[in-house]
Amino acid sequence: MSSLPLTGRDLTIDRVIEVARGRRSVALDPAAAERMRASRAVIERLVADGATVYGVTTGFGDLADVRIEPAQTVELQLNLVRSHAAGVGPPLPDEAVRAMLLLRANALAVGLSGVRVEVVELLVGMLNAAIHPVVPSRGSLGASGDLAPLAHVALVLIGEGEATVDGAGPGPGGEALARAGLAPLALAAKEGLALLNGTQLMSGIGALAHHDALRLALTADVIGAMSLEAMLGTAAAFAPELIAARPHPGQVASAAHLRALLDGSQIGASHAESGHRVQDAYSLRCMPQVHGAARDALAELERVLRVEINAATDNPLVFPGGEVISGGNFHGEPLALALDYATLAVTELASISERRTARLVDGHLSGLPPFLAEEPGVQSGLMIAHYTAAALVNELQGLSHPSSVDTIPTSANQEDHVSMGANSALRLREAIDRAERVLAIEALCAAQGLDFQAPLRPGNGVAAAHDAIRQRVSHATADRPPAPDIEALAEVIHAGDLLANGATQRAHG
Repeated sequence: MSSLPLTGRDLTIDRVIEVARGRRSVALDPAAAERMRASRAVIERLVADGATVYGVTTGFGDLADVRIEPAQTVELQLNLVRSHAAGVGPPLPDEAVRAMLLLRANALAVGLSGVRVEVVELLVGMLNAAIHPVVPSRGSLGASGDLAPLAHVALVLIGEGEATVDGAGPGPGGEALARAGLAPLALAAKEGLALLNGTQLMSGIGALAHHDALRLALTADVIGAMSLEAMLGTAAAFAPELIAARPHPGQVASAAHLRALLDGSQIGASHAESGHRVQDAYSLRCMPQVHGAARDALAELERVLRVEINAATDNPLVFPGGEVISGGNFHGEPLALALDYATLAVTELASISERRTARLVDGHLSGLPPFLAEEPGVQSGLMIAHYTAAALVNELQGLSHPSSVDTIPTSANQEDHVSMGANSALRLREAIDRAERVLAIEALCAAQGLDFQAPLRPGNGVAAAHDAIRQRVSHATADRPPAPDIEALAEVIHAGDLLANGATQRAHG
């Protein structure tokens, strides 16, 4: 695969995934480099003229009124990076750090940050050499951007801090650069500030999480369709004319997906004329409405990310005409709100999934053997697997409290309203992890329930998903620990393996 050109203008979530997870190489676009040089010339002229420019010839935050002499500008930038590296907590995974490196480089490539081309070239070199700074996950307020996490990234650029090299380490940042033949950066005026002032933790984790959450929403349709078939539910509520009467985009897409998954079902045909059930419980009947609303929430996150990952988010910004304007593009509120909304959506996918699992294991409601056991009584079947799903949903309800509704003033009340969007991003990542396991438990139960409907075959898409599950987890003829099966199916869901069927492809082009 060719190198991804960084233009500062046309990065997509899919390209972020290619670089963060697929290790695609990156190269700075020549036109972007020219824009950067023009912006840098403005900064160098202002420093030479002794002009007052925030963060260049002044201190930071509440110290913005403190004058910095031109001879101290380099020391100012170095001190900024060192003093702001105050993160704590478990380090971010390599994929999140790679997303941060990519997005910081792309933001600088917009050409409004006043930094030298060498800054982006070193970020690109680190990506291509798989040099990953050790970035503690906690410490950002989401305004003025993700200061502490980005400071830990910047430490490695100046040859300090810690980094891993292609998964090995961690070790000293300077040694990591040397092993790849890269020289540390000697910061010039404004460059420390430009490296720290941005939303790249929020947007990097957000892009990765959006990819996973959207895949989870599609997979929820597949697993929900399996549950419907296992409990002899009806597909009547997914009829095109009914859905068209309330045409929310996500609802329309989810219903179309469900219809495609159930197409060709012998199970559905076997009871279509029996009148055994006029309508199903909400967790089955309302899948398009609930799953679809989750899709629409994720569409809003995608809209925000499309803007954010191609935006200049530091402060001040340097314009071609020579203007240097201080503002608030680093404030993470657009991301924080969208990330919190996405967490609510993921929680709802898990919540309705748990309700379907509860019905599957309840013989009074499902028409299946109690707890899906071959010999109920002597066997407990999947009774406790449902308990685990319920516990996870409770945890998700806690994770769903929106971080964006809180603010704690900082920097001597100069930064008196912050987004807390970094916490929003971290919570979304955790919510997806928990929700994948709730859906894995439903998949485990639904597959077991479908086995009891044999020899009748489910819809073609459902059958393909059932086959994929049975390649990893066998039918439970006797009690066994469900934990390994749950983890195996969580891996299947995370990888998107249940979406590799013709029905999903037809429903989504």
